[in-house]
Amino acid sequence: MNEYVYPIIFGVVVGVATRLFMLKTDYRQYPTYLHGRIIHVALGFIAAGLGAIAIPAIMEEEFTAITFLTLAATQFREVRNMERNTLTQLDGYELVSRGATYIEGIAIAFESRNYIVIFSSLTTTLVYLLVNFWASLIVGVVLIILAMKLMAGGTLKEIVEIEYAELHFEGAGLYVDNIYIMNIGIPEKQEAVLKYGMGFVLKPKTFNARSTIANLGQRQAILHDVSTALGVFRDSGEPSLMPLAKRDLDDGRLGVFVLPQESNKETAIQVIGETPTLENAIRMPTEMNANQKGGVK
Repeated sequence: MNEYVYPIIFGVVVGVATRLFMLKTDYRQYPTYLHGRIIHVALGFIAAGLGAIAIPAIMEEEFTAITFLTLAATQFREVRNMERNTLTQLDGYELVSRGATYIEGIAIAFESRNYIVIFSSLTTTLVYLLVNFWASLIVGVVLIILAMKLMAGGTLKEIVEIEYAELHFEGAGLYVDNIYIMNIGIPEKQEAVLKYGMGFVLKPKTFNARSTIANLGQRQAILHDVSTALGVFRDSGEPSLMPLAKRDLDDGRLGVFVLPQESNKETAIQVIGETPTLENAIRMPTEMNANQKGGVK
């Protein structure tokens, strides 16, 4: 039997295991459908195979085989497009949409996970060939743990303080604390909002966090996650019952108005805190100021 068979098989196993550990379903319920899982596991298997074969190909001086990695990158870019298109189509049927920023973040994550699989299988195969099986096993476990840590990303609770705030009306204006949300002039709708609605105030911990939560995509992600986890008291064609998030222009706080079917303050605060900080929403104006002071242009 060829000396590369066992290293390649082990590299593929580690790569597929890495992809399986990163393919999890939480309260956001994506992906849950079986066919979606099969697609991502199959692509993970292909990525693992490419990564595992790369090192033996180099050792055998079959450098043309490495060009398959370039083809793989093209195919995995299509994974991002597939996820983006699918979620964009589904988003039109959500009572509270994810928003384009959230969707793009999910699409990028699915593409990048395949590259992590390639790196994991390539590294374990290399260690197997250079050292032994046990060393590659240790490296494989470490890589899986690192992959799970790296792909976890940041959450809002790391950059904001979340507090419950009572809803109240001043005339037709709806307020969360002292943050204006919207106008609701129909008395019946006002009663429904006060009965079922909940308000939360997000206080940014830093100036950078203030800019991040100001992003409209980040705000929509908060509303979507809360509505998914706790339900939403509305139906289509009812704009007055639409969850909203508005800024306090003076201090950058964010007022969040939601209408959950399950009115649980603690759970809602937990869900808001676990909302991912979207990569495309992160802003660091203080870094720009520091660069300018240091003479970097």
